[in-house]
Amino acid sequence: MFKWIVGLLFVGAAWFWFGTVTIDPVSYEPPVSEGFIGLFAENDVLLSAETLPITDGAGPEDVAVDAQGRIYGGLHDGRIVRMDNDGSGQETFANIEGGRPLGLHFDAEGNLIVADAWKGLLSIDSSGAVTVLATEHGGRPFVFADDLDIASDGKIYFSDASDTYNQPQYRLDLIEGRPHGRLLVHDPATGVTDMLLDNLYFANGIALSQKEDFVLVNETARYRVTRYWLKGEKAGASDIFIDNLPGFPDGISSNRKGTFWLALPSPRNPDIDNLHTKPFVKKLIAKLPVWMQPSAIHRGMIVGLNEQGDVTHAYHDPNGENVYMITSVEQVGDTLYLGSLEAPQIGRLKTLVLKVYE
Repeated sequence: MFKWIVGLLFVGAAWFWFGTVTIDPVSYEPPVSEGFIGLFAENDVLLSAETLPITDGAGPEDVAVDAQGRIYGGLHDGRIVRMDNDGSGQETFANIEGGRPLGLHFDAEGNLIVADAWKGLLSIDSSGAVTVLATEHGGRPFVFADDLDIASDGKIYFSDASDTYNQPQYRLDLIEGRPHGRLLVHDPATGVTDMLLDNLYFANGIALSQKEDFVLVNETARYRVTRYWLKGEKAGASDIFIDNLPGFPDGISSNRKGTFWLALPSPRNPDIDNLHTKPFVKKLIAKLPVWMQPSAIHRGMIVGLNEQGDVTHAYHDPNGENVYMITSVEQVGDTLYLGSLEAPQIGRLKTLVLKVYE
């Protein structure tokens, strides 16, 4: 028996050391994290958030609210669930078979526009019927359609987080450290999709400014938000909106009144930062089972930004006791809705509650 155990350990070690590597990592020196200090200082505001449990399923990565006040969330199993404003009356609004709905946003006609990690850019009408809007650009398929926002002219700005790794492999994209993401825009009136930015480091959340003169795209793997100018003298140019965030930026939204809400599902993980300067070690880490790879830290955190990129608010649930792995924040009226990649619930917080802490 002992010989069999030794043999199995030897084979396992050989596979780990010489086995096929699934990533092509690059060396990268992350900026030193300043942590939760200053405007990012820790508090317990998100312990006050209301939670609406999902009765069947989990992972409402993004949240949308229709004109009747009903709440929608896309789940791991491809369903988009709908509930009444008090969380009751839960039902399946649409089922994207083989899909993973991420970004959600209603257009002016009441169609729910969806960025689906597997199926691309979709439109779902009030009956739950699904129409595919776009699946590729320039012969390059979307591998990981992620988030979106819709302009007043109907154009849909959206991200393809990675053209190499799909949604279950997102850790590999972050570990590899190469720019596989892009920012795109789709015009439903013409059916044409254009690319605005390429070579982004895990292109994630999307949000338009109040005047729609620029659009933001989160680069999760670089702890920053990038701005692409749509109008004015800088049209067609891009710059960094905010950099060296204390966590991984995921979803971002605009209340169209001058405030962006940014979701940080996890603080920066020191293990990942240390790995980035060691490509060979990153290759070995990529061979490990997912449960052994560096993972998100359990916490809830959202940040408010003005249109100049300054931090105006930061709210925490330090231990993720109430809300955690927050991947989206959507303001509807006086309420913030919080999505989560993993939690079996949707969070909700009145902005009047937040004023108590200001």
